[in-house]
Amino acid sequence: MDLHFGDSKPTDEEREAVDALLGPPGSAWETAFGDAAVRSDADLRWARGGRAARERRDLLLPGLHAVNDRVGWISEGALDYLCRRLTVPPAEAYGVATFYSMFSVKPRPATVLHVCTDVACTAKGSDELCAGVEGRLGPGSGVSVERSPCLGLCERAPAALVVRAGAASGPDAAAGGGSGAAVGGGSGAAVGAGHGSVAEKPYATAVIAPATPEAAVLAASAPEAAEPEPAASLAVPQAGQPGLTLLRRIGVVDPASLDDYRSHGGYTALRRAFELGPAGVIREVTDAGLVGRGGAAFPTGVKWKATASQPDHPHYLVCNADESEPGTFKDRVLMEGDPYSLIEAMTIAGYAVGAHKGYLYLRGEYPRALPLLGNAIEQARARGLLGDDVLGQGYAFDIEIRRGAGAYICGEETALFNSIEGYRGEPRSKPPFPVEKGLFGKPTAENNVETLVNVLPILTMGAEAYAAIGTEKSTGPKLFCVSGSVERPGIYELPFGATLGELLGLAGKPENLRAVLLGGAAGGFVRADEMDIPLTFEGTRAAGTTLGSGVVLAIDDTVPLPRILLRIAEFFRDESCGQCVPCRVGTVRQEEALHRIAERTGAAAAGDIALLREVGRAMRDASICGLGQTAWNAVESAIDRLGAYE
Repeated sequence: MDLHFGDSKPTDEEREAVDALLGPPGSAWETAFGDAAVRSDADLRWARGGRAARERRDLLLPGLHAVNDRVGWISEGALDYLCRRLTVPPAEAYGVATFYSMFSVKPRPATVLHVCTDVACTAKGSDELCAGVEGRLGPGSGVSVERSPCLGLCERAPAALVVRAGAASGPDAAAGGGSGAAVGGGSGAAVGAGHGSVAEKPYATAVIAPATPEAAVLAASAPEAAEPEPAASLAVPQAGQPGLTLLRRIGVVDPASLDDYRSHGGYTALRRAFELGPAGVIREVTDAGLVGRGGAAFPTGVKWKATASQPDHPHYLVCNADESEPGTFKDRVLMEGDPYSLIEAMTIAGYAVGAHKGYLYLRGEYPRALPLLGNAIEQARARGLLGDDVLGQGYAFDIEIRRGAGAYICGEETALFNSIEGYRGEPRSKPPFPVEKGLFGKPTAENNVETLVNVLPILTMGAEAYAAIGTEKSTGPKLFCVSGSVERPGIYELPFGATLGELLGLAGKPENLRAVLLGGAAGGFVRADEMDIPLTFEGTRAAGTTLGSGVVLAIDDTVPLPRILLRIAEFFRDESCGQCVPCRVGTVRQEEALHRIAERTGAAAAGDIALLREVGRAMRDASICGLGQTAWNAVESAIDRLGAYE
């Protein structure tokens, strides 16, 4: 791909996909292949409106989605046309398109079958699933089979996702596209890029979980006829039980109904926020002791106060719904089962930090959450709960959904900002921090879904009552994603301070438990005899491990531990953005060493284990972001704590 525009032309279908997003071209420069009527108005020596086009660079990712959704891959002609419309150098756009695993710049079938091979699915036989599918869908089948990182369906592992580009989608397709919900969820309504409204989408999806080769092949051949997904409440074993805070509406309210949400306490917190004022909301959140639930555990009130105090405007709010940590699926369940709670929480957060625009960055692998959130935004806007005058309070706030496209690194806040802005999702150096210069170079507060949803009970019950839940340093309820070798996998809500043994007791701990992975691929292993570890940030830290995002993956003695460790190493190798040398090279060296020692133990493996320690220290000390800094954690804990390779 050159820095300059080439001679490749888009097909009519590709042009229509781009124009549907950006509107009709305004000059011959934007087309280079336009009709005579356009060419008579201007010639190609003059790029009219270049500044305005460059200000729309943030539509590059939605534009790539538009083409990929319609055709199934991004041709040179389509990329060239999109670049002309946005005045983006083709080489830069090519770098963006190739950054994401869900895009392809090479021809491929319109139907892609993504088979999850990450830790939870590996523990449940994804290798056998892949072999069975690949044996049935070879070249010429019209289906591209791709081994995928975590699809966020860990409670129903092993999992697969079918995406068929160019498929008609409407009410009939919605029922079969993996939904079971009123607004579809897989192949019905979707959110149009750039505005967050519900619109028909030009592709179909189907989720197969737990998947068998036969079911996956059938879904790939006809995604619209696939079995509908079970309700989100089936991922919550506690659904309907008294005493729940964050999960109390899951399985109780219709996720498509604003009236149902409001009849169960919805928008009470927003009214309370307007009574308190922005400073009062921040004070309540600070006094409640709320910290980030994505793993970093940074105090939310401190972040909001710092953002609100910045003199530079506008301010932005970003919801990080790109949960890609293997083993994590709590945010997916919240968005599928109680989408209005997130919209309300984002509105409160925007009000507190002085933002009038919020971006919800959603995982590309979450097809059911997309239309549900789009519907929630549209309904809230229609009822005066979003827009120019929220609840008649003179406060303007609106939300736009941006779809990710398969990049774990975009869970890092500054990488996410780059992704929204139309650049490669690579982390930025800090300082400056996002509260000073974040999205579009403006003060930005970024929080994940679980963190934001916690704001609602803080305002409805009060900071003091909320802080009384949990422990002194880890306050409130916490969601845990339990998967692997347990009888009842799913999302569990417990107060901070409950022990690992208590949690696994609820989920059905196996008698032959060998180890538990806490915090996902970036976390660490603990032994089966360490069930008294308190599930708090300070408790897990004292135990030499991490709570992370709340992943609890149980592994029994039938699961080959070396295969799990190798998959974790492969994951970090694949997901490294490549920006810094310690991570780019270190993740490859880690995987190579694990391959070498896979069949060796004891003294024969000692040299490579020493090399792993050296590489791990280098990544931890010198990587630019948390991906490289934590890439060695799980492997190190398995060697030191579980005696792997002895």
